Amino acid sequence: MEVFFYGLFMDRAILLENGIQPSNPRRGHLKDYTLKIGKRASLIPCENERSYGIVMTCNKDAIDKLYSETSVADYIPEEVTTVTETNDSVIAVCYNLPADSLTGTNPAYAESLYKLAKQEGFPKDYLKKIKKMWL
Repeated sequence: MEVFFYGLFMDRAILLENGIQPSNPRRGHLKDYTLKIGKRASLIPCENERSYGIVMTCNKDAIDKLYSETSVADYIPEEVTTVTETNDSVIAVCYNLPADSLTGTNPAYAESLYKLAKQEGFPKDYLKKIKKMWL
């Protein structure tokens, strides 16, 4: 299955540590979503915004097991259309928190996500947005 990751699960090493063998990673974005970081990250529908991430092919059973872990069990899968860097449209599953579950702050998470997003080569304006979430 195709999965769009936008938080720290974009880090393939983290996925491997959790028994997931991702393949075919492609940078991409979702239109009309904005990134929010509370205690965890989530994408929230927001017209004229864009959120960046990595779409990867993953085993469905492994993803189900990953999202059954207590720390991410509140995330809900939704089908999204990812636009890749090559302008291909890819239907993928994206896991998001319900808006009312997105509480608190997590500057350490935001800083880690910033470093990962920078490493992945995401646009500078997107990096600035993430950086504001921990400063």
